[in-house]
Amino acid sequence: MEKNRKTRKIIKELLFREEFANRKRFAIMMIGIFFLGFWLSFLIRANLGTDPCSFMNLTVSGKLGILFGTWQLILNATLFIIVIAFGREHIGPGTIANMVLIGYIADFFGFLWDSYIPKSFFTDTPTRILTFAVSFTMFVISAALYMNADMGLAPYDAIPLMIKKYLLKRVPFAIVRMGYDFTAILIGILCGGIPNIGHILMALFLGPVITTIGRFLNRHIFHLDSR
Repeated sequence: MEKNRKTRKIIKELLFREEFANRKRFAIMMIGIFFLGFWLSFLIRANLGTDPCSFMNLTVSGKLGILFGTWQLILNATLFIIVIAFGREHIGPGTIANMVLIGYIADFFGFLWDSYIPKSFFTDTPTRILTFAVSFTMFVISAALYMNADMGLAPYDAIPLMIKKYLLKRVPFAIVRMGYDFTAILIGILCGGIPNIGHILMALFLGPVITTIGRFLNRHIFHLDSR
């Protein structure tokens, strides 16, 4: 009898810890999602480069004459079909949050900046460079938080993981991600976009930073072994 009580107590403690860990992951994922959209709105206005996916989507949405968030949702919804077929393990709350929220958050704050911040703030060289530097750093950190929370990925972000799993098993994920992002830049160029330093920096550093911050989160926040 005493043994059964101890067993039930241990099970309850384990379930509580798992629930707490999931809440922590969900909170970190949502923080990452919100600030991805927030800092992206600054990157777009500074016009010194965004992440490769946004560069591609901004170019296409501009050609189509629709909101950036709307086109991003359409693209991810299309890629979602592939993820359902070959990478269901990447689907979770973060999948939907990313698909629906980031683009529209960027659009919303972009409208605010256009209404309340003088255009010179984003065109004068000192403030423009400072805005880009801060936004670039925080955007990459936000991307790493959202991805490493392990609450599901946007279809665009799930595809390189699937490529590594099924096609390039021996290639480090950071390298796969770089190649994937450069492909997005190429598509953006073919659609009429003009890349600059920010796009190249994102393609080079997004993968390595995601891996590095993932190790930190797993060791010190989620208390897991490094991936």
